[in-house]
Amino acid sequence: MRCLLQPFIGGLVIFLLGTSLALAQTTVEGLGLDFSFADDVPQLGIDGEKKPKDSWLSKFSFDGYFKSETAYRFREPRSFTKVRNILYLNAKYPVNDAIDLNFAGWAYHDLAYDLFSYDTVAARIERNSDEPPVFVERLPKDKDSPVVAIRELYVDFVRDKLEMRLGKQYIIWGVLEGVRVVDELNPMDFREMILPDLIDYRIPLWSLKLDYYSDIADFQLVWIPDVQFHKPAPRGSEWELLQNVCADQPVEIICLETTPDRFSLQDSEFGLRVSKRLFDAEFSLSYFYTWDDFPVIFRTVRLPVDDTHLPAFFPVYTRMSMYGGTVVKQFDSIIAKMEFAYVTDKYFGVRNTTDSDQDGYLDFDGELKRDHLRVGLGLEFNLWNTDISPGITQWTIYKHDAAIIQDRNDVAINLFVRKEFPAWAATFQMLAIRLVNLKELLLKPKMTFQMDDHLQVATGLDLFFGERSDFGVNSALLSGTFDPNRVRAQFFGNFYDNDRAYLEFKYSF
Repeated sequence: MRCLLQPFIGGLVIFLLGTSLALAQTTVEGLGLDFSFADDVPQLGIDGEKKPKDSWLSKFSFDGYFKSETAYRFREPRSFTKVRNILYLNAKYPVNDAIDLNFAGWAYHDLAYDLFSYDTVAARIERNSDEPPVFVERLPKDKDSPVVAIRELYVDFVRDKLEMRLGKQYIIWGVLEGVRVVDELNPMDFREMILPDLIDYRIPLWSLKLDYYSDIADFQLVWIPDVQFHKPAPRGSEWELLQNVCADQPVEIICLETTPDRFSLQDSEFGLRVSKRLFDAEFSLSYFYTWDDFPVIFRTVRLPVDDTHLPAFFPVYTRMSMYGGTVVKQFDSIIAKMEFAYVTDKYFGVRNTTDSDQDGYLDFDGELKRDHLRVGLGLEFNLWNTDISPGITQWTIYKHDAAIIQDRNDVAINLFVRKEFPAWAATFQMLAIRLVNLKELLLKPKMTFQMDDHLQVATGLDLFFGERSDFGVNSALLSGTFDPNRVRAQFFGNFYDNDRAYLEFKYSF
């Protein structure tokens, strides 16, 4: 309960702080005193008298949008899989020249599960066709609806060369579009995998961000006491991936998860970033002491596996250190970008048949700690009146062991294309991501029509290519059968049955 109440208490404190400051300023102005951060000059009318100032309530500014998203899966079992209506609202209140109060929130409801069968919408029979019937029967029926949430709630303080942002917010360090190399501060919400807009699948955190701008360089200090991790899609839904290993396990399977405390100093995350412009390029160096947003699934497995010795699972969240940097340089009409991060103390899963010491148990408790390097390169240029942004990223695991499931070098290629058609008031864009080692591909073509200053209509496709993951863990948890030979880690391939077409209407105000 304490963890649940603290975000609301924090939000209430920020709101009361902003409101109190506003009321205090109104009171001070009513007394004819001036304690503002800036040197305000009174506005005088023709007769020399001071003009009355607007009410503090009139300083609030609002904007937002209403959006309707409809998706149809055209693979069997065919179905409308999303009929979601979203209301998004932004509000800003300038307390004075130095302090701003900001809010953003949304509410949405998905009618798909109200109008159609859950099993059809989630494609449970097709998606779990390789699992035993008992597994499918025991799948939960969770859904991402309805939702009301605060997306941002923070106070900005600005004074000379110092800026401070306190509250629920996003903190972005990356420079590559759609690629996370150093940009690991906010975890991701996988309710629709990575299909929503980038800002929509980030999870905002209660944080403190302090920026200091000097002649030497720009410095940013980050403190994140709000420890949260990647949020998996609702269990049993069409976008589910195996993350909550201990959820709904049978009593005969031992599964104990260890998670850090939320809102505690010792479990907080800390970051420091230094940026500077040199040689007509933007450079940055960063350090982030964080948690791995995926649990490390330590496990005890008796080899060879039999029905009398079931495996035990012990998911644990572990600490990592990330030493990173970014470079952005323009060469005439081409912009080149690079990100890199050297990550220490990350664990990598090993194959379930590994028993090099012949003691009859899985080696290393199923996980090996290794340092690794992430590098991302990208370009942005215009060709044939088309914006083109290719990119490539690579993970390299140092002291790689043959027992590790992931390859020593893991490569991904991405391409973003955008072209405007002014005669139609339309914009075409396409995102393609190829996971080379996993032999997977995601394609996202989209056409957007600007009907007027407020209304947009968009249509597109989400297409997946690849195989499905299989670790033998699902069956072990729900049927008591564990197959150590079933080891295949995939991402996009898990959703090859989920190809869909969609239509969106967005009204901004």
